[in-house]
Amino acid sequence: MKITGYECVELTGTLEGYDDARTFYEERLAIPLDVYDEFRSIGAEYLMGTDDVMTPYVDEERDEIRVTQTYLRLETDAGIEGVAGPIDREWARLVDSVASLLVGRDALATEKLWDLMYRNEIHGRKGKTMKAISAIDCALWDLKGKYYDEPVYRLLGGPTRTEIPAYASMLGYSVDPADVRERATTMKAAGYDAQKWFFRHGPGSGTDGLEQNLELAEAARNAVGDDYDLMFDCWMSWTRSYAERAIPKLADYDPRWIEEPVHPDRLDQLARLRETSHVPIAGGEHEYTRWGIHQLLQREALDVVQADTFWAGGITELQRICTLGSAHDVPVIPHGHSVSANLHLTAAQSPAVSPILEYLVKWNEGFQFFLEDPPEPEDGVISLDDRPGLGIVIDESVVESRTQVCSSS
Repeated sequence: MKITGYECVELTGTLEGYDDARTFYEERLAIPLDVYDEFRSIGAEYLMGTDDVMTPYVDEERDEIRVTQTYLRLETDAGIEGVAGPIDREWARLVDSVASLLVGRDALATEKLWDLMYRNEIHGRKGKTMKAISAIDCALWDLKGKYYDEPVYRLLGGPTRTEIPAYASMLGYSVDPADVRERATTMKAAGYDAQKWFFRHGPGSGTDGLEQNLELAEAARNAVGDDYDLMFDCWMSWTRSYAERAIPKLADYDPRWIEEPVHPDRLDQLARLRETSHVPIAGGEHEYTRWGIHQLLQREALDVVQADTFWAGGITELQRICTLGSAHDVPVIPHGHSVSANLHLTAAQSPAVSPILEYLVKWNEGFQFFLEDPPEPEDGVISLDDRPGLGIVIDESVVESRTQVCSSS
């Protein structure tokens, strides 16, 4: 079976159910740009995208929430298509420069195809070009599953379980303590055995910001009780000195982990924090390939690896990263960009290697908008099904328009 072509198609639809389109995201997370006053004042609109990205955005003229996402299709001479996504438009344009190398080649030879893409994109070993490689790789695995009429997790050696526990990742929700208590209680009642909350403040917000971060942690812990896993995400926005001040105070709330306390290029700082912290440190979301993760593991900088299946090299590369994690006895819990891809990867790993799945509760309202029967938790777990490939099927009833972003023809 040969690859005959590829296409990236942008879909647009309307997300219903919000009286005020501007209330979809209630609050944002801290971002590295917050060291500058001009950026710290930006609110939840930071998370609302434009028509160039895959997040929901407010259409000012129509006063509604629009969703614009791009999906990649790989075509073959057997009439079978591999699908991956969503990805954003800029990322899709990079697919055009990478995927052309694969046309005419064996679609089932995923190892060789990954190696060809990686070797050819010497300046794309990290960042957006690696995201394009990751999307292509995931589409190849979807294609392979359809060819063999099996779900991808079975081709990867699974399943090791029939249900995968998910944790509620609370990006975009208000961090006001009263709201946190209410939402944390709701998520626990929905069956989630763990939650992750996102700090709004970093060093630029001073002592008041730190106190507000601590109030968030206290509110979440008071809501869910002591025997419950809570995690907190700093999203690369702290400094080492700020983290050294904050983490001992956060230890009072017994987090399962603190995530990305410093910028990913600050490897020495991360290793030092992990060495001295009484709270486990998670990270690797913004690192790429086995080589990047191997550096983190060699330095003993992480207690949890969070490489992203759609960013760090695709399913092919995440298998290798899981092997590295296993060798270092560090669990791999992929960042939650794509539940579909992560579900299959996790289901093929030992629970000791990949114990739980991230589910971005609000984010996935928009992110999985175009999917027919998307993977969603019930009572805190996502059940596997037998659909071939990754189970990515577009719900045509919500597609209002489509635009071709790139194509081999």
